[in-house]
Amino acid sequence: MGAGDRAGLETRLAELKAISENPATPGAFDTTVFALGDSDPRIRRAAAWTLGALRDVRGRALLEAALHDPDAPVRGTSAESLGALALPRSREPLEAALQDPEPRVRSQACWALWAIHDPASRSSLVPLLGDPDPAVRWSAVSAIGRFPTEAAFPALSGALADANDRVRREAILALGRLDDPTIPSLVRPFLSDPARRVRVAAAVTLGRRRDRDSVPALLERLQRDESWVLPGVLVALGRIGDPSVADPLVLAASRPEAWVRVCAIHALGLLAVPEGLPVARTALTDPAWAVRGAAADCLARVGGPDDLNRLLERLEDAHPWPRRGALHAIGQLGLTAAAPRVREELKHPVPEVRLAAVWALGCLRDDGAKEALVQMLRSLGPSPVENRTIAQGEGAVQLLSDAEGRLFDATVQALSRLSQGESDPVVLRAVADARARVRDDELDRPVRLPTFEEAPPAGMTLRQLFDGVLAAADDDELGC
Repeated sequence: MGAGDRAGLETRLAELKAISENPATPGAFDTTVFALGDSDPRIRRAAAWTLGALRDVRGRALLEAALHDPDAPVRGTSAESLGALALPRSREPLEAALQDPEPRVRSQACWALWAIHDPASRSSLVPLLGDPDPAVRWSAVSAIGRFPTEAAFPALSGALADANDRVRREAILALGRLDDPTIPSLVRPFLSDPARRVRVAAAVTLGRRRDRDSVPALLERLQRDESWVLPGVLVALGRIGDPSVADPLVLAASRPEAWVRVCAIHALGLLAVPEGLPVARTALTDPAWAVRGAAADCLARVGGPDDLNRLLERLEDAHPWPRRGALHAIGQLGLTAAAPRVREELKHPVPEVRLAAVWALGCLRDDGAKEALVQMLRSLGPSPVENRTIAQGEGAVQLLSDAEGRLFDATVQALSRLSQGESDPVVLRAVADARARVRDDELDRPVRLPTFEEAPPAGMTLRQLFDGVLAAADDDELGC
């Protein structure tokens, strides 16, 4: 390839990359479709990737055809992009791609089926648990684990014997989503697995199952295991809810590793035991921002009115996470004297802080916040926003947030709480206008509230959240 050809190739690849980053580019779909027929497999692969980024359903048939491309990377990328489209009609072509001679293609087809989330794929995925390539087995068990039904139990329990630690880890996490009573006894031995990622998965699963019989084994890991594993063990002990573990958690809260302290304090908050109060108060001034945030969150469960000034001090914290935790605690504890200061946080540049302020003001029933919340609701959109990493800690602990995607629902909820028992025409008009901006099918999705919100009624939808505000309104109040 000459210099001119290389330059031309780089130009076309750059054009497709720009389209993938800005799907609104004029002519984006037609340009990408044309590139998918190029003689150079690198161009075809970039085009297949771009079709997924465009999220345009017109690309489905083209990507399904590209599953038969002579170039394996093109086939694999096409499978991945079909996963991005997540259209049930693509299930059968992707199941056929599970037989591709290239492991990478088989693996990417598994992930695409994971995204489509159709339980009918399970029977096609199970044979891949015996695939010679560990990456394919891992992808297959992950996809099977997306369908938490009893029919998946034999395949997942069999994968516990896999030689690859990523497969064992994913099988354990998937089993944790099932209701079979034998699962804790199957998982408990993996607290001693040689792979630390498997030990973490076992702790997480036993914690989610709230399995009290696992407390002795978890306490043993707390004494013996490395710091990378301890956060999972600590959170599991908190979730199980046995108050007898309070003293070991208090001791762990003084460990030198910041993320271990975070999880120990979080576990004490889950237990809501008196031993957590002095630990949380002391940790409010910890050098690590994540520890200060965990301490504030813990006070939401174990604190009281005497903590008002401590929490107001955290609203001056330079890092947004302790501010978020303080807002959570103020709202949870009903510290109404803090409402004027909380209103100021509605203007904070970080979404996590604004979300916590919205929620807290709703909990406090702060009438002074109505106008600001109405204005906020008018500027928000109902569409979800993907999780983003906001921090990376020791031991590969990631802190993820989708606060921007939750703000719309949380603001509707806050205005509902502020208007409870009243018929405020300004609030009702703003909520009705917001409802009119939501597609009808979107109204039937589950509500997205702050992660520290007590679980809403089972199956509560956005439609029900709106109806709870608007049910008492008549046409005159809405200006109709």
